[in-house]
Amino acid sequence: MKVGLFIPCYINQLYPQVGKATLEVLEKLNVDVAYPSGQTCCGQPMANSGYERESVGACNNFVDNFKDFDYIVTPSGSCAYHVKKHYNIIPQTEDVTNVRNNVYELCDFIVNILKVKDLGASFPFKVGVHKSCHGLRGLRLGSCSEVVGPRFSYLEDLLKEVKGVELTPVKRSDECCGFGGTFAVSEEAVSVKMGKDKIKDHLDSGAQVITATDTSCLMHLEGLVNRNKQPLKILHIAEILNSSL
Repeated sequence: MKVGLFIPCYINQLYPQVGKATLEVLEKLNVDVAYPSGQTCCGQPMANSGYERESVGACNNFVDNFKDFDYIVTPSGSCAYHVKKHYNIIPQTEDVTNVRNNVYELCDFIVNILKVKDLGASFPFKVGVHKSCHGLRGLRLGSCSEVVGPRFSYLEDLLKEVKGVELTPVKRSDECCGFGGTFAVSEEAVSVKMGKDKIKDHLDSGAQVITATDTSCLMHLEGLVNRNKQPLKILHIAEILNSSL
């Protein structure tokens, strides 16, 4: 299979180590992966801010860059969800349909396409999992507390196979961290309070590290942790899966 790697704009600018870790994880799994140099933003920030029409150019550029790949993999559940669910704002050509059907968040791709759970990683720390809203309720990367049915989590499936990891369950595992894209700007006070509540939940559980599939959520939590000088490390799940500590 030929895989195109999509690195979201904020990861490219602020957290390049997450992009590198994602690439290295895929290469360790012997995936034929390429990085189209013409890629930019998927258009999500504009669309979420009410400028959906202005995001059309970004959407078309995304399709042009990734239309020839069997799969598109990204370390961002929210970006994957945006492409899958909101690219109906552009004409639904065969290329657009294929791109929308074949874009995957990293963990989803590893577990459900590659059928792998043990990546041979080691990370001897207590880890709390933050289940981001788009990944959880949009991509169904895990079960939701309001839905009656079998409990599952693709993130936890992968982390349980990492040598030395001790998962630390929280009381409200599928509650939003408060980031919500531009919500954190327009409703700053509410966003901060939600983030502090989420961090307290992880601290109470004994976590040393918080991880997630979305660097945007982690960026929000990391800002609060650093500002309040709290004893937590924030890492994207790709960094843990790529670890050999």
